[in-house]
Amino acid sequence: MGGIAAIAREAGHQVTGCDTNVYPPMSTQLEAQGIRLIEGFSIDQLSLKPDLFVIGNVVSRGNPLMEAILEAGLPYISGPQWLGEQVLVNHHVLAVAGTHGKTTTTAMLTWILEANQLTPSYLVGGVPNNFDVSARLGSKAKHLERPLFVIEADEYDTAFFDKRSKFVHYHPRTAILNNLEYDHADIFENLAAIQKQFHHLIRTVPASGKIIVNGLEVALQEVIDMGVWSGTEKFGLSHGAKHPLDWSFDPLPNDDFNVIYKGKDLAQVNWDINASIAGRHNQMNALAAIAAAHHVGVSIKDAADALGKFKNVKRRLEIIGTSHGITVYDDFAHHPTAITTTIEGLRRRIGSARLIAVLEPRSNTMKLGVMKQQLPESLKQADQIYGYGATDGKAALGWDLKEALLPLGQKAQTFDDLDQLVQAIVADAKTGDHILVMSNGGFGGVHHKILKAIS
Repeated sequence: MGGIAAIAREAGHQVTGCDTNVYPPMSTQLEAQGIRLIEGFSIDQLSLKPDLFVIGNVVSRGNPLMEAILEAGLPYISGPQWLGEQVLVNHHVLAVAGTHGKTTTTAMLTWILEANQLTPSYLVGGVPNNFDVSARLGSKAKHLERPLFVIEADEYDTAFFDKRSKFVHYHPRTAILNNLEYDHADIFENLAAIQKQFHHLIRTVPASGKIIVNGLEVALQEVIDMGVWSGTEKFGLSHGAKHPLDWSFDPLPNDDFNVIYKGKDLAQVNWDINASIAGRHNQMNALAAIAAAHHVGVSIKDAADALGKFKNVKRRLEIIGTSHGITVYDDFAHHPTAITTTIEGLRRRIGSARLIAVLEPRSNTMKLGVMKQQLPESLKQADQIYGYGATDGKAALGWDLKEALLPLGQKAQTFDDLDQLVQAIVADAKTGDHILVMSNGGFGGVHHKILKAIS
């Protein structure tokens, strides 16, 4: 919603926005663009007399402002529908879908296009470090039929009044299907329900379009088997594939890799050593981005060269700081699969150095306890684990985090008090340690609290 607000402002509209607990980096970015942020959902905001209320899916019936809008019969629309109807129309939309890696892959693809002078519009669900903002309106490159728009395509539902996935509003010509597993237990009953939404997305891609699909994912192959009307290309690590792949890669040291297309080794991606890009999952993200860029005319070598200057996204293994030889990272990982791949990527980078994992399981799926049995396995490569689970309030878990982490033995500790958590971590930390903080929320600024206490 922050990105949509930024695009609306850039398109010339006067924009205000309201929410609860708005936190950086999005809050500071919006304020810098002249978008007034209002805390809470007071009905006093009706006095602004906007021409249109654009509603995000955090808003539900019972919200005081929403109730007032409905009672007064005022015009409203969902964010994805507004974007699709007012902005994406007449663009060549490149949509990035998948359970994991959407934000990073969207940022990679946007940067590849930008570095190759294609000036794309984009909407990223985070803050890409190669750009000043998470969303913008670009311009049409002269040799293209349509201007390009790269968008993170989320499968979560659109709004309380539209239970389709957001991405059905985007009508892409290039679609990346990065991966697919069960998530969002608060709105999807099972994996099949999510697969149905992904097939809705496939139905919107024109015959001249391209679907770039992870060839290693059985769940995605099942979606393709439901019917496809566009060209498809499969990507993945060749030795793990059950079917021939159009795009594959050979891993190199430091998470660099060779790009292989149609069986030919055509380019090499060499990451910026300061970009904190690690892990097999990022090699897959990058391969998908290269394939999507290739569909709109970027050569494989030019795309690979651009990724060598990619600076990652905030909160993706982002180094918050180092003090007394102890490095503190912030990462958005919150699903067990993402936790696993993030820890594996950092482990490959730091070798045998001690890795302290700090986790706040706060996503809706986590609060429901659907993934709790997978948590110990996802954390096993960490040397010490510190879990935070509030016992009351909106952030409270509906299950016992301490009990869930029992299989990890004495190397796992849990806390329901943030200050006590920080004190325990700092008392444990030693020179040479790497402290990885994982949450899909602000986590009470614990990253900076840990670093300050160490200092």
